[in-house]
Amino acid sequence: MKEQIESIIQESQKFAITTKEQMEDFRLKFLVKKGLVNQLFQEFKNLDGEEKKKWGKDLNIVKNKVEAIFKNAESKLIGSEDTSDGKSELPGYYSEMGSRHPISAVVEEMTQIFERLGFSVETGPEIEDDWHNFSALNFPANHPARDMQDTFFVGEDIALRTHTSSVQVRLMEEGNLPIRSIMPGRVYRNEAISARSNCFFHQVEGLYIDKEVSFSDLKQTLYNFVQEFFGANTKVRFRASYFPFTEPSAEMDIYLGTESESDYRLTKGTGWLEILGCGMVDPNVLENCKIDTKEYSGFAFGLGVDRIAMLKYGVKDLRTFFNSDKRFLDQFVNL
Repeated sequence: MKEQIESIIQESQKFAITTKEQMEDFRLKFLVKKGLVNQLFQEFKNLDGEEKKKWGKDLNIVKNKVEAIFKNAESKLIGSEDTSDGKSELPGYYSEMGSRHPISAVVEEMTQIFERLGFSVETGPEIEDDWHNFSALNFPANHPARDMQDTFFVGEDIALRTHTSSVQVRLMEEGNLPIRSIMPGRVYRNEAISARSNCFFHQVEGLYIDKEVSFSDLKQTLYNFVQEFFGANTKVRFRASYFPFTEPSAEMDIYLGTESESDYRLTKGTGWLEILGCGMVDPNVLENCKIDTKEYSGFAFGLGVDRIAMLKYGVKDLRTFFNSDKRFLDQFVNL
């Protein structure tokens, strides 16, 4: 059997096929019912069980190789025929070039800014357990975010992640300090779908843990991001806030003004738009991840990509990003 297999492979590879007649000769010799390949399979039927296991795979390889030689020759010979009379021509069609989605473009721009500051990019699973999504991040057992109103549970203590902070927990648990990373990704919350909110959205979160990290380090990092992304003259303010996993916590706003009607509505008449939450990593979170709080400290922040994309591209309805309207997407082919 081995000699026959090798012989057929060698003969088929040496067979000259430069004309349609030679191509037909090849088919008659190897591929028809009485051809060499089929004769090999007829002999295969008479082998015992162990022999069939031994040679079955090799026979299929031979068959595939011979058929590939024939199809390749067929493609070249038929494809090179003169069809100038138009009888064999098919109508042409226009194939459009794809482009990046505006959300992807914003994530990439954010990522490049933080990479220049020395941050690496990390990702994690979108389906998370309670520990990584809630408990390790200092969410009390009765915290509202654990309620079915806010979270899509897919099993007992298993849910679609509500933030990419779960990736931060996984990084801290690895114990490879210091950490300076961002975590872009899609997250899910059980919220009403409207022009300003959706049941899924995108975040870019950041985490920096090292010795002697301070709130001033956090502020300077975010100042740098805003100046690069929104412009050097962008006004910024920090407001005290609360998050279970950071202490102290703050929200960061940029000033848009109220001169245009869209800015007035977007900022609810204040001129200020909140773009991220941030703060120093709570010591409880560090301890949950086996990090010595006497030696290490850190900060974390989270940017809402979708809202920033709306601002950047002047999109008034968040749903527009995800309804697959080609007329809308065609506006971003040059991104």
